[in-house]
Amino acid sequence: MDGTNESTQGNFILLGFSDRPHLERILFVVILIAYLLTLVGNTTIILVSRLDPHLHTPMYFFLTHLSFLDLSFTTSSIPQLLYNLNGHDKTISYTGCAIQLFLFLGLGGSECFLLAAMAYDRYVAVCHPLRYPILMNQKLCLHMTAGSWLLGGVDGLMQSGVTLSFPYCHPREINHFFCEAPSLVRLACTDTMIFEFFMYVCCVLMLLIPVSFILASYGLILITVLRMHSAAARKKTFATCSSHLAVVGVFYGTIIFIYMRPKSYRSVAHDKIVSAFYTIFTPVLNPLIYSLRNSEVKGALRKCMDQCAALSHD
Repeated sequence: MDGTNESTQGNFILLGFSDRPHLERILFVVILIAYLLTLVGNTTIILVSRLDPHLHTPMYFFLTHLSFLDLSFTTSSIPQLLYNLNGHDKTISYTGCAIQLFLFLGLGGSECFLLAAMAYDRYVAVCHPLRYPILMNQKLCLHMTAGSWLLGGVDGLMQSGVTLSFPYCHPREINHFFCEAPSLVRLACTDTMIFEFFMYVCCVLMLLIPVSFILASYGLILITVLRMHSAAARKKTFATCSSHLAVVGVFYGTIIFIYMRPKSYRSVAHDKIVSAFYTIFTPVLNPLIYSLRNSEVKGALRKCMDQCAALSHD
C-alpha cells in the first residue's frame, strides 16, 4: 500500500452519479435549472429586503443572511457537480476538496444557528410585541448573526481539519457528488472510531440544541396564539411563522436524516438523494416559501416590478 499516507498529494475522484451514466445529461439540465433558480430567487430576496424601507426589520435582516447563506452553500458544491456531470473528468484537487468541505460544514452550521435566531425573533415579536423594538435592537441582531457565522465557521474548521488529517487509501474514490465528511472518512486507512464519535457529538450540538431552542420558541408562540381572542390576529401570526417553520422542517429534517442515523441504517444511495435535496433543492424552495407565503415580500416585489416597469417606459 505504498503512497497511502500521502494524504495531501493528488486528486480525489467524485463518483457522483456515474453508476447511472444514462441519467447524467438529464441531471445536468435539472441541476443547472435548479441552481439558476437558486441564484435568481435568493438574490431577489436580498435585493428586495435591502431596497424596500418597510422590510428593514430584524426578521428581514435575518432573512437576507439566510438567502446569502443559501447562495454560498449551494455554490460551494453545485458548480463542481455540473462540471463533473458535463464530461468524463470526475476529479477534484485536494485543495478544492478541502475548501469545499470547510464551506459545506461551516455554512451548514451557520444556517443551523441562524434559523434558531430567527425563531427567537418570531418569539419576541409574538409574545412580547410592545417590547419588540427594544429587545430586538440592531446591536443584538448583529451579535446573533455574527455569532451564527462564527460558530458555523469554527465547527467547519474543526471538522474539516480533522477529516483531512487522515491518511487516505488509493484509489481515492469518493462515492458522492461532493467532498462530504462521512464519505471522506470511509477512505481513511486508519481507525476513525474516535473521530466518528466526535463528529456525532458535534452533530448533536449543531443540530439538536438549535432544534430544541426552535421548538421551545414555537411552543411559547403557540401558547400565546391560542390565548388570542382575535381570529385575524391568530391567522396573521400563523402565516408569519409558518414560512419559517417550513424552512426549518425541510433543512433540519434532511440534515438529521443524513448525520444522525445509526450506521446499520445508512445507505450511500439514500445519502446521495437526501444530500441532493438539501444541497440543490432546499435553497430553491426557501425564497419560494418566503415569497409565496409572505404578503410583505409579495408587496415589496410588486412595488419593485412596478418601479422597474415605470423606469423602462421613461
